[in-house]
Amino acid sequence: MTTAQDTAQQSLRSHNQGPSAVWSSGGAAYDEVSRGILDAIEHAINRLEPSQPMRILDLATGTGWTARRLAERGYDVTGADFAPDMLTAARDLAGARQLPIPFVDGDAEALPFDDGEFDALISTFGVMFTQRPEDAAAEMARVVRPGGRLVLAVWTPDGNVFEMFKVIKQYMPTPEGERPPSPFAWGDTDRLTTLLGDAFKLAFERGTSYYREPDARAAWRTFVEGYGPVQTLAGKLDAERRDQFESDFVAFHEQFEDELGVTVPRDYLIVRGIRR
Repeated sequence: MTTAQDTAQQSLRSHNQGPSAVWSSGGAAYDEVSRGILDAIEHAINRLEPSQPMRILDLATGTGWTARRLAERGYDVTGADFAPDMLTAARDLAGARQLPIPFVDGDAEALPFDDGEFDALISTFGVMFTQRPEDAAAEMARVVRPGGRLVLAVWTPDGNVFEMFKVIKQYMPTPEGERPPSPFAWGDTDRLTTLLGDAFKLAFERGTSYYREPDARAAWRTFVEGYGPVQTLAGKLDAERRDQFESDFVAFHEQFEDELGVTVPRDYLIVRGIRR
């Protein structure tokens, strides 16, 4: 018998099978990771300037925070992601709020939508993690109609999320074959202009998101339970290395302790585009 997850996996490009499984592993717990970027999500929605009627695609939707925020305001939004367990959570969370959001199995590098199908596309810290950025950029341009809008929120290569990933990278095995592109390249305006400038008239704006936890160990629990790359990596390490990984991750967040807990300022870039 073919399951919905089998169908979703068959629609993926072959090099995305592994990343899909990694991101999917966070499942419903990823929603707590997304809770930590709500201020940036609201910033991105504000710069999208949605209006009625407008059909919006939330690309790399995860557990659907951005899609839900739009649907709660009455907008026609579709969520797409290549991580089936996160999509299941997105459907459950939207259903519990009686929000009629279709969540579609979709590889950002080969989207299952028609040319010009959407009036706007938004992606909040999602599409930046694609394996083939040029292909994802081409797909975003393809599915947004002429005159339509694009808004991305992406982490910068000079902020604290980049520094956190340096901690994670210490424990990752050396990749076989060609090294995948850095997702933080999406935070460079020259790179974004190369990727998207021919199809979109672009503008940029920096922002800072504040990630708050009661303590540094709570940050570890949030990420090891819900953030697929951290969860998967921790699961592959032997006990000693896993304990050291946890210790280093906690120590990173302890740098940002304040009177009430932990507050990590995390710089990001808002990218706004108008389809040419």
